[in-house]
Amino acid sequence: MKSLLTGLWVALATTGTAFADDLKLAVTTSFQNSGLAEVLLPAIKEDTGLEVQLLVVGTGQAIRLGEAGDVDAVLVHSRAAEEAFVAAGHGTHRREIMYNDFVLIGPSGDPAGIKAAATAADALARISDASAAFVSRGDDSGTHKAEKRLWASANVTPAADWYREAGAGMGAALNIAAGMNAYIMSDRASWLNFGNKADLALLFAGDPVLFNQYTFLPVNPQNHPHVNAKGAEALEGWLTSDRAQGMIDGYQINGETLFTFNATPVAQ
Repeated sequence: MKSLLTGLWVALATTGTAFADDLKLAVTTSFQNSGLAEVLLPAIKEDTGLEVQLLVVGTGQAIRLGEAGDVDAVLVHSRAAEEAFVAAGHGTHRREIMYNDFVLIGPSGDPAGIKAAATAADALARISDASAAFVSRGDDSGTHKAEKRLWASANVTPAADWYREAGAGMGAALNIAAGMNAYIMSDRASWLNFGNKADLALLFAGDPVLFNQYTFLPVNPQNHPHVNAKGAEALEGWLTSDRAQGMIDGYQINGETLFTFNATPVAQ
């Protein structure tokens, strides 16, 4: 099978021999953009000896990498896609790890008036009514999937004259929005860690539909015997440990918490 490996490998070059093989983990761009990976990976190495390599892609591609057996596990944030992955036998189970929320970003002057919106769907409807520039990830990521659900709930089909699909990760899409002074939906962690904010501001948050769960999915070794199943099990154990909880809950930027730990029993 032709490899699906496209994107950016982020490898931690350290020593250790607890596991013979590296562990390949497909993760969302938002996880990487948040800066949390740089905090967790050294601790994972220290505690488990695992040499974790990250393939940073959108959720849709991360799922496809898992299906192809090109990675040992995936960490993504789109429940419907995760459940389909497990139901089809590509993953052994879902394990919820942490969450944050999606937020709506836009020009500080807020020409569409979304600050006054009652719901996220109302905010998107206001953007549509104003034909205000909006940048979409457009990459089948978890953020893109959530955004499409919100447009549908608002009964809006985005129009090409004001709606731009970037086909890019969260950081790149935020850069485009900053350059265009446009609205965009982001996960909170990527926004807080984003340096080039220009005239953009966080304008809308708090609707329960913006809840953003991150979940760990081990690839099924019955489909792909070569995957590092023992390493994936060890990584899952670490990600649900007390040390992980302290590091995830304690990760802040400018005094703001980016993620909340909520590891659950195995979720089928």
